[in-house]
Amino acid sequence: MSRALPHALLLVDGYNVVGIWADLRYLRDREGLEEARRQLIEALTNYSAYQGFDTRIVFDAQYRDMGSSREIITGNLSVYYTDFGQTADTFIEKTCAAFRNDVRKFHQRLIVATSDRVHRRTVVGYGAEWMSVEQLAAEVTATTQQVQRKKKSTNKKTGRLLGHALDPDAQKRLSELRFGKL
Repeated sequence: MSRALPHALLLVDGYNVVGIWADLRYLRDREGLEEARRQLIEALTNYSAYQGFDTRIVFDAQYRDMGSSREIITGNLSVYYTDFGQTADTFIEKTCAAFRNDVRKFHQRLIVATSDRVHRRTVVGYGAEWMSVEQLAAEVTATTQQVQRKKKSTNKKTGRLLGHALDPDAQKRLSELRFGKL
């Protein structure tokens, strides 16, 4: 059985986000770029899973000693480091250009998160949707709060016993096991 196509491909200009999100900028200045990248990856891992997005965070190679690489973090999120001399903007633009001629465009949205004004015009010209870095931050925060509210309401309903946390089918099967009906 094949995995369902995510309803959106989200391309994120990583260092643009790190430079604009206040908490990541603070982290970068205090603990270094690696820690800010790690925190961004963690935030977008949860967001992407919740939204069902195929997210690709793109970082320029200028801040790394290695060549291009790709790290698969989860089924929903991967991190790309560009070739030396290639910018994240160029990488994202090439991806948008390729997507423009891809049949996926009929079934999947392409969203680019950046606050670079020139880059915004270019990707929209390729048919991608644009999302500001500030809007992405607001959506990530809202999603995190939504998940926490759901988690709290689930915890209140289940009570203290482990059996209460199980789905009804599992509870029924355990009950049948307990009374020797299986």
